[in-house]
Amino acid sequence: MFRRMLQVAAVLGVLSSPALAEAPALTDTCASAPILGRFVEFGKTGRMPQDLRQFLGNPAAQNIAPYQAFDNVHYVGICWVSAWLIPSPNGHVLIDTLYGPYTTRMLENIRALGLDPQDIRLVVVSHGHFDHAGGLAQLKAELAPGTRFAMTAGGWAEAAEDSAAKRPFPWPMIEPDLVLSDGQTVMGGDVAIQAFETPGHTMGTASYAYDVQDGDRTYRAFTVGGLGLNAIRGPEQVEAFIASIERIRSLTETAERPVELHLTTHGFSAGLPEAAAGLGTRKAGEPHPLGGTEGFRRQLDGLAAGAEERLVIERQKQK
Repeated sequence: MFRRMLQVAAVLGVLSSPALAEAPALTDTCASAPILGRFVEFGKTGRMPQDLRQFLGNPAAQNIAPYQAFDNVHYVGICWVSAWLIPSPNGHVLIDTLYGPYTTRMLENIRALGLDPQDIRLVVVSHGHFDHAGGLAQLKAELAPGTRFAMTAGGWAEAAEDSAAKRPFPWPMIEPDLVLSDGQTVMGGDVAIQAFETPGHTMGTASYAYDVQDGDRTYRAFTVGGLGLNAIRGPEQVEAFIASIERIRSLTETAERPVELHLTTHGFSAGLPEAAAGLGTRKAGEPHPLGGTEGFRRQLDGLAAGAEERLVIERQKQK
């Protein structure tokens, strides 16, 4: 069921974040290190640890309070899967849909922040796996008429395939709506969000760039649509992943509007819960706890290094 997270765990296990340095006992709290540690173990053995299985299937353990990450960005996801809401006076943008009962939880999180899901004008989806796209049908039925739903052409096809195959369980799908192309900027209310085709995790994966506000400071934020390598169909897919990571890294180095920070699709992969805890204790003038350019570059470098190792394995399979 969670095979698609194995490679991201193996890759990110080499990162230097102190929060991810060890893998203590897995409890019912949303702590990055034990979750990541169990995924690394799963990746090595091919058998899901029983406590991880229980944790992922435990609604109480997955419940975390929504929070305001930036002046105009809110975290509305669950423990192991992110969802980000970008509000504006004339309508909101939602990144990813969650799945099953957690889509309802996400809508409750939005209301708990004093925002109305009916004001969502655009839902962008990173890729077609159930944990990111499984709530599309529910949102289509429950959000305001005219709300748009967007993925790449490949993302729409992959979501339909996963839904039809009932992987990892039956989930309903919708007909394709807005089909995104590489570099396209779309609007949801007053929010401009730019899509980048970043194949590798799946060949239809999209990543998104958008502006986030922290007082008088505007950052160019980025959500990498796919962090890991799984269901690999040959070295070409790994090569695509590496090229995507290199391209994203180049976006942090551009002279005009460089990407400065990463708002991840899976919080435990980057120590997000621990970093977010600093939001409540941050003092005036201190750096934003959700990261900066150098931390994002280190994460990208770790992903690239792990992918290079995987590429050797995939090429050897073809000999």
